[in-house]
Amino acid sequence: GRRAALLATAPAETGDPPRVIGPMPAEDLRARLAALRPKPWAPDHAAALAAFQAWRGVNAGALSTLLVSDGVEHGAEAAGPFQAALAGAGSLTVARAEARPVRLLPPPLAEADRLRLRVQQLPLPTATEAVVLARTGDGRAIAQAPVAIPAEAAQGEAVLELPVELRNQVVRLEIEGETGAGAVALLDERFRRRPVGLLPPQEESADAPLIGDLFYLDRALAPFVELRRGPLDKLLARPIAVLALADRPVAEGAEREALTRWVERGGTLIRFAGPRVAERPDPLLPVPLRAERQLGGSLSWEQPQHLAPFPENSPFLGLPVPEEVTVERQVLAEPSPRLTERTWARLGDGTPLVTAEARGQGRIVLFHVTANAEWSNLPLSGLFVQMLRRIVALSAGIQGQEGDAPLAPLEVLDGFGRLGAAPPAAAPVAASAIETTPASPRNPPGWYGTPGQDAANAAYRRALNLGGAIPGPRAAPPPPPGAALLAIGGVPAERDLGPWLLAAALLLLAADLLIGLVLRGLLAVPRLARAGAVLLAVLAAAPAEAQRAPAAESDPALATRLAYVVTGDGSVDETQRMGLVGLSDFVNRRTAAALADPAAVTPGQDDLSFYPLLYWVILPDASQPEPQAVTALNDFMRHGGIILFDTRDEGSGEGFAAGARAALRRVTRDLAIPPLAPLSEDHVLKRSFYLLPDLPGRFAGGQVWVARDQDRANDSVSPVILGGHDWAAAWAIDARGNNPFAVIPGGTRQRSLAYRFGVNLVMYALTGNYKGDQVHVPAILERLGN
Repeated sequence: GRRAALLATAPAETGDPPRVIGPMPAEDLRARLAALRPKPWAPDHAAALAAFQAWRGVNAGALSTLLVSDGVEHGAEAAGPFQAALAGAGSLTVARAEARPVRLLPPPLAEADRLRLRVQQLPLPTATEAVVLARTGDGRAIAQAPVAIPAEAAQGEAVLELPVELRNQVVRLEIEGETGAGAVALLDERFRRRPVGLLPPQEESADAPLIGDLFYLDRALAPFVELRRGPLDKLLARPIAVLALADRPVAEGAEREALTRWVERGGTLIRFAGPRVAERPDPLLPVPLRAERQLGGSLSWEQPQHLAPFPENSPFLGLPVPEEVTVERQVLAEPSPRLTERTWARLGDGTPLVTAEARGQGRIVLFHVTANAEWSNLPLSGLFVQMLRRIVALSAGIQGQEGDAPLAPLEVLDGFGRLGAAPPAAAPVAASAIETTPASPRNPPGWYGTPGQDAANAAYRRALNLGGAIPGPRAAPPPPPGAALLAIGGVPAERDLGPWLLAAALLLLAADLLIGLVLRGLLAVPRLARAGAVLLAVLAAAPAEAQRAPAAESDPALATRLAYVVTGDGSVDETQRMGLVGLSDFVNRRTAAALADPAAVTPGQDDLSFYPLLYWVILPDASQPEPQAVTALNDFMRHGGIILFDTRDEGSGEGFAAGARAALRRVTRDLAIPPLAPLSEDHVLKRSFYLLPDLPGRFAGGQVWVARDQDRANDSVSPVILGGHDWAAAWAIDARGNNPFAVIPGGTRQRSLAYRFGVNLVMYALTGNYKGDQVHVPAILERLGN
């Protein structure tokens, strides 16, 4: 019933500073509040303070203010005065989300063989752990790295080691379970390691210090690529981006044909001239060669030549040309009409130093000097390293401008960390400043570059990350004196109110009965006193009886329930329990089945005949069951029971439980398991309730095994289902009703399919091959008619 005003402290997408909306009736302001969305840049407390003071100039009077804060400083010079101004206008309540730590994911540090991850957060009194997921361009999570953050620490570190082929596919890092631009780091070419092969002319002397053909190439490329050595057939057997040949002619025959095919399919061939190439040129050169020119030779110049500025069509454009770099000897190119457009670098007299030509989908690049310091001191300079890096970048199809060329916004992150179209106010940013540019409405975090036909396949992309140019989160100043502090967030734990509601119902029923008897004159006062005593006894006994009721329900003979095999690992057993609780709840809500709480069983000690389905997680260190357990399990399967073995190492979870396969062989060595086969597309498990294309759990993409269809024992119902998708973790719900485990690669659909597979599994366990028979209904009816 009061008038209210709204002040959002972050600038708008248009770049407009914060402003106060209102005052107006609270109901009218509710729609404005519901339309607010988080922004992928920091709030501007100084601008918010100015907007508030200007608004107060025309809206005097006491205020009751609620400040919703994430507890982060966001600018020490303005956060305190802003809160003080709010408190000076009336009562102030500061609401902080304290249920989860505030974290920031800066871009990783690229090292030779790994990425060094950092997660920053507000220091906490207890140690915490964050999990960073590595995702490819299509959203698949191919790796994860837990990052431990010690108590009272502001940062934790971990390393992510991947084969180069997988590392080059990673375009996004994100903190698992957190949504926001600060929990995302986009990875561009700075974090790639392209595989580069080196083919020397003479392997025994190729690495000779200071004079070897590969000595300078190795040292220039090793910090930022994966170098590979070996014969050509071995190098081309694996995906490779670049091949470098140092003064090595390409022999006619199989070697030349293999190199030609590789270049035409997209490879980049870097060649260096020398006496051998000058004497025996081959077709795998960008331009025809003419002759050698050197100081004191027939084709000579009086002084060593310096480099000219790089031409406009060169990928080296923007690189500084050191004055000290000189050339004393080179191989000349044969003059031709297209020589100018194929020249990437020239000497001061205009002769080509680096030429290149496109061949098919790839290209050939030729340095007209040697790869060592024999003909030029170029390999001794930092320019040599930068030129090689540009060429290696071109091998990935990345063509664009460097230096201070403006890069336009292609896709930007919103406040939830999702990529989308850039807003109209977004502006280009200089390539040289993209790593130090803070996120703002003018430069939102996301992908920048030269737009191509498709923004996702831009000719050149660079990443601007929210965590790249701002310091780690620091705690906001405490609220001003007199301000109230309110913790928000989280879901309270559930409480079982059933016994108390039942007791209240009995009380009301008894009270209604007594009042009715008194009004009808059928109950005298002495009798009423005695009835009151009986009522008190009933009330005292009701909660106790209600509390004893669940004990009776625990009898497995009185209700249908799922069961899991106790592994001895407390966390794994709790995950199994939460998973079957979540599945039972889903089945109860979506089907006519009525499942009670799941039971923990130990084969050989507990009677398994009461349970239609056993869920069994196989730990890597699981031991072979005792003989009495084997007997109980075989008897369980023989009489229609189903065991679901889960190794938790299939598909996207490969490597998460190393050794589980060997443990599975130990566990099942003495069990009477029929021959298994991969689950077919028309198996009953895929259509007993839902029609399912696949059966994911926490992990997706693995194989599921069941008994062969030809096995007619137990009416063709498979007594064993084998997989490694960690279904229990996908089904699990905690006391607050949340899913505590993320699915990998992730998405609502994957968890939904996991629950639906669970329903199909329960229906299969309860009804057997009933759904399988429906396919044969026409044949059955025809047979009955005959």
